Amino acid sequence: MVNNMTTDIKKIRLCAFADEASQSVEGQISALHRNGIELLEVRGINGVNISKLSDSAAREAAEAFKADGIRIWSIGSPLGKSSIDEAPEIQLEMLKRIAELADIFETKNIRIFSFYDTDGSPALKETVIERLGELAETAKACGVTLCHENEKGIWGENSENCREIHKALPDIKCVFDPANFVQCGFDVQNAWKKLRQYVYYGHIKDALSDGMVVPPGMGEGHLADYLPEYVGLASDVLTIEPHLAEFCGLKGLEKAHRSILQNNVRFADNNEAFDFSCDIFKKLLDGLRIKY
Repeated sequence: MVNNMTTDIKKIRLCAFADEASQSVEGQISALHRNGIELLEVRGINGVNISKLSDSAAREAAEAFKADGIRIWSIGSPLGKSSIDEAPEIQLEMLKRIAELADIFETKNIRIFSFYDTDGSPALKETVIERLGELAETAKACGVTLCHENEKGIWGENSENCREIHKALPDIKCVFDPANFVQCGFDVQNAWKKLRQYVYYGHIKDALSDGMVVPPGMGEGHLADYLPEYVGLASDVLTIEPHLAEFCGLKGLEKAHRSILQNNVRFADNNEAFDFSCDIFKKLLDGLRIKY
């Protein structure tokens, strides 16, 4: 009798923020190859944030990644990690520049946020939606797709506000980050139910309710409950973002008063931390019978 059980095995595509393993292009390529990952969410190159790369540096990096079989899934931009009081033109000009870089890296996806100094206030909903709408219109003209992440301290740090963004602006896709919901005190399973229909891809990072970052599947992100549902979504992509060790640019990614790196796991170096996270996550997928 033939066993057909393997026919129901699900599959997703793995991506990663490889700048957590190494600043250099060569180091990032090596980290991705070691872990069998072909997609990169590019955020930093040689210690320089993606938004500040020159054309020549971007082309050199893009060519190196492509030559080694690495494809760029998304630009991990800092768009929207700014005060809601900042002049809108500043973010619009940044978007236009990042869209140019996206073209060089041969990707359409750009990760964004929804502004600091908002405290998730319902009173600021119209302002936030208007500002994001301007970005969405510019993105459409530039031929790129904006992907909003539920970062800590921004207007869209909770699932209800995220849902309001995606309902009002369907061209903006959803990036689901469980650790950020946990660190903000929100129930991840409830957030998934509210946002599943909008989710385009996910970030794999886990945390405990006290804010401590932990390896994937070891926190209160309840990853195992909804990971199988990524299969069949718009992209089937999951980006590993460990945050288990200091890496270049980490402090510049968050407001000074919001620590995101606190955990009780210690590693010899960034490569070891990155490899450990990839290995732990793959074991979690194996246990769920999800192929990658």
